[in-house]
Amino acid sequence: MAPENTRRWGMAIETKRCIDCKACMVACEIENQVPLGKHRNWVGHVGPTGTFPTLGLRFEPGNCMHCENPPCLRVCPTGATYQREDGLVLIDYDKCIGCRYCMQACPYDARYFDETRGVVDKCTMCAHRLDVGQPPACVETCVGGARHYGDLNDPNSEVSKLLATNEHTVIYEEAGTEPKIFYIS
Repeated sequence: MAPENTRRWGMAIETKRCIDCKACMVACEIENQVPLGKHRNWVGHVGPTGTFPTLGLRFEPGNCMHCENPPCLRVCPTGATYQREDGLVLIDYDKCIGCRYCMQACPYDARYFDETRGVVDKCTMCAHRLDVGQPPACVETCVGGARHYGDLNDPNSEVSKLLATNEHTVIYEEAGTEPKIFYIS
């Protein structure tokens, strides 16, 4: 494993393994006490695929892309949105004034406004779990085994091995955000 100060968290999602069970969404909501009707992650429907009579659906799980070049960070007037040394893009809720500029700047629509707390919220990749050596809740509960996480700087991590041996893409590459969520189809 790479030394702590050079770790770069990332995720690889094998879209063919996603069965749209939404266990990742439920696990996230419970783990992070997400308000009813709000979501830090999602499962989108992309498709249909194939031709008649062999048709199917493809699902695309998603969450905050924890961009290397996050536009949400640049527009935050209070510094509430910040990036840790390990690459995670997080929110300091004590500094968030709920202006929602970050929501407008995110090309992935990965943030929501929490009316109860008056702050913007999003996926943290379960930073509190990563910090104690546990996987993100969405990865741990993924029934189809579609979600994988790890240190992108460690060539022996599960995520690095998957990316090295499979073709992969990122969403909105043209936005220049350099997302750290990769899709293997």
